[in-house]
Amino acid sequence: MVASKDFSSVPVLDYSLLSSPETRSKFIEQLRHALVNVGFLYLSNHTVSNELISSLIEYIPKLFALPQEEKEKIKMANSEHFLGYSKLGAELTKGAVDYREQFDFATRHESRWKPGDPDYYRLWGSPQWPDEDLIPGFRQTFETYLEQVQELSYKFSSLISEALGLGPDGLAKFYDENRLMQHRSKIVKYPIPPPGANDQGVGPHYDAGFSTFLLQASDHRGLQVQNLAGDWIDAPPIPGTFVINFGKALEFVTGGLARATSHRVLSPKGDTPRYSVPFFQNISLTIKLADEVLEFPPEILKLRDARGTIATTDSVNFSEFHTEPSGKVNLIGRVKSHPDVAERHYPELFKAIFPDGLSGKGSAY
Repeated sequence: MVASKDFSSVPVLDYSLLSSPETRSKFIEQLRHALVNVGFLYLSNHTVSNELISSLIEYIPKLFALPQEEKEKIKMANSEHFLGYSKLGAELTKGAVDYREQFDFATRHESRWKPGDPDYYRLWGSPQWPDEDLIPGFRQTFETYLEQVQELSYKFSSLISEALGLGPDGLAKFYDENRLMQHRSKIVKYPIPPPGANDQGVGPHYDAGFSTFLLQASDHRGLQVQNLAGDWIDAPPIPGTFVINFGKALEFVTGGLARATSHRVLSPKGDTPRYSVPFFQNISLTIKLADEVLEFPPEILKLRDARGTIATTDSVNFSEFHTEPSGKVNLIGRVKSHPDVAERHYPELFKAIFPDGLSGKGSAY
């Protein structure tokens, strides 16, 4: 039976409520509701510079307008960190082509891997960047943006912990010191599909980590989230906001208290492409979530029990958290999404996952 608390829209939370003791508790209460019952929220009046966001948005069409040969110079297949350019239609979800073109970037990081270390240490490392002469100022703008979103994401993680009754430092153990952490981001273009094509920008899926901060960088609708009943709910762009959703790692470690919500993107309609910039906050590569036990207050656990049953979805999942460190889970996901990269840089894991080879496209995971 589906609970009556099912949602039909994504709530908007005002970050400025935190600035006053009189309104802070209201924000925490709203966040708790979003965590348990929705899995998604909009965040307004956040701390990332609006001027910086506007500058980044201006760069995005220029990035995709670079000559194809220049984009191919930084193709993801070059990178053992799965960072770089992916051409249109290079991924699948649930067996169908994701009709998008994208660049994968990340926060500054020097790989810690050395011979004898686990392969998943190689997952994090330096991004590939387009030629500065071709798009001057882009790298500095985007690196500054990533730094500001990273700072916001850590503050938000503390708020999540507080909302779940763990205190402000209850989730701190899931992150390493700064030099050992890296967070990923994409800049994505969803073109207008050709006549007769399906409308899958990216198919139904969950995110892996604790939280994702999405900048919807154009006016197009397309993002949809799945409620408890299995219905698809629109999450249209709201200027000045991030869309934040919670991932499978947070759901797993909270015993299902926090919701990871299935979502998808439909291809845009009209005559211009849709752009978006997701930021995926990672947790420590080495932490094994199955070994971590969190103790929640009884009144918080009652909220999960009152939520009701979540309808079965066909979204791709992350089941390995039961047995593997976080870094290995994410590496497996990258291999499934981008097997051409894996075949080149992780041949043993590629053979284990694709013993019969594959057709050349990955299945986003």
